[in-house]
Amino acid sequence: MALLTQHGKERVIGPELRAVLGCEVSRVDGFDTDQLGTFTRDVPRAGTQLEAARRKATIGMELAGLPLGVASEGSFGSDPFTGMLAWNTEMVLWRDAGRDLEVVGVAQGTARFTHVTATDWAAVEAFAPRAGFPDHHLVVRPDGESGPHPRKGLGTWEQLREAFEDAKAESTGGQVFVENDLRAHAHPSRMENIRLATADLAARLASTCPRCTTPGFWVVDRVPGLLCELCGTATRQPVADVHGCLRCDHRDTRPRPGPARADPATCDYCNP
Repeated sequence: MALLTQHGKERVIGPELRAVLGCEVSRVDGFDTDQLGTFTRDVPRAGTQLEAARRKATIGMELAGLPLGVASEGSFGSDPFTGMLAWNTEMVLWRDAGRDLEVVGVAQGTARFTHVTATDWAAVEAFAPRAGFPDHHLVVRPDGESGPHPRKGLGTWEQLREAFEDAKAESTGGQVFVENDLRAHAHPSRMENIRLATADLAARLASTCPRCTTPGFWVVDRVPGLLCELCGTATRQPVADVHGCLRCDHRDTRPRPGPARADPATCDYCNP
């Protein structure tokens, strides 16, 4: 499988796919993936996260001359539950040009995704550990989040201090913007989510349709009706998963793993 990356993602994607599928992931270079978008906002990403992953996979396959490709794309924002936590969502997409198939693995969770605007070194010293530094690298630029000449991949205190002094000297008002470097090789938390998304992808690819053996036989719907633990009323919680094929119309309803009864907090009768 071709993997287009310049940020070390082969270190986690390759072993996960090899362990489950027995395949080899071939790292592809010769194309600057920053052209497709950067987390430092120098180049905005065109299209959705899924579209960006699809484009990376296609470019990698074309460069390598391989019919199979895999690509990773991440996004950062607020968590979908409270909107208060920094959140990272990773997609790892697999493409089969010969069969015109596409399967996507996903993982998500809290993230190191923070910033500070500082006028003195003491403020940066206090901020850096909160950002996970030095394991999680930092980016420094003059003025604000759109300031020019970002210094990326800062992973030592010496590098950070030097970049801060340079950016402050370059700034118009003495302010320096410091943020997490969100590239995979500079962000261990994100790299772990890429690994988990790859594990999800591998499980999906290993699940084949019982009728036509197409990979990616996975959950396409859920059947509600799990009985309440307290009153026995059917809730909206799923009692079964419906697996479906990407090629044929085969469907298979399977009991959902997990608790045999629903929490009364999810019951419309007990908790209207």
